[in-house]
Amino acid sequence: GSRYHRRPGSMGPVAPNRVFKNKRLAGRMGGNRITIQNLEIVRVDAERNVILIKGNVPGAKKSLITIKSAVKAK
Repeated sequence: GSRYHRRPGSMGPVAPNRVFKNKRLAGRMGGNRITIQNLEIVRVDAERNVILIKGNVPGAKKSLITIKSAVKAK
């Protein structure tokens, strides 16, 4: 089967009778909102429906992003 599902396997050794701190367990993943401020808009091409931004934009390809004025100025 797939080795990439987050399901518990062995929780740890029997002798200490406890689960160690920082044991990786299943939990919520993804769905986080990330904010990047003060990215420079290089060019807006309305004909091709493209905005060129200088810097990294978080998120997957073809995902929706929200662009608004920065709260903290440079």
